[in-house]
Amino acid sequence: MEYILLTHGHGDHIAGVERIKTKSGAKVLMGKEDEYLVNGGTQELIPIFRNIKPFLPDEYLREGDIIDVGSLKIEVIETPGHTPGGLCFKIGNILLSGDTLFQGSIGRTDFPKGSFETLINSIKNKLLILDDETKVFPGHGPSTTIEKEKKFNPFLNE
Repeated sequence: MEYILLTHGHGDHIAGVERIKTKSGAKVLMGKEDEYLVNGGTQELIPIFRNIKPFLPDEYLREGDIIDVGSLKIEVIETPGHTPGGLCFKIGNILLSGDTLFQGSIGRTDFPKGSFETLINSIKNKLLILDDETKVFPGHGPSTTIEKEKKFNPFLNE
């Protein structure tokens, strides 16, 4: 394993990172603006994650970065709103959306540093411009497509 890619720093997405990193030697990559979450912030934010050992990533990712993994080229898309450092990863016509975009919904913005307006802007200006056939795999729940979210997602059709 070469990399551990984090879409954001909430506890349900980082709980096993330190253990996987130790066993595999993989580098942890994420958005810089979420460093506070992996360095102890998620434990304060969500008490059930208080046993997660704080850590720092090996590298920070930015909009437009390309991560080469074998023959795969993974494009980094910054999508703040759910968290300040939220990222999505695009591999061909597949989008790993973390907690940015779900089937028929969007990520929560009621946590500290979340922003509904910023999240909607990220989705509309960076994700909905992708090909309609792009398959979306969220951090939770069933997959969808960009076309379906354009047509049926109530948060994006207001």
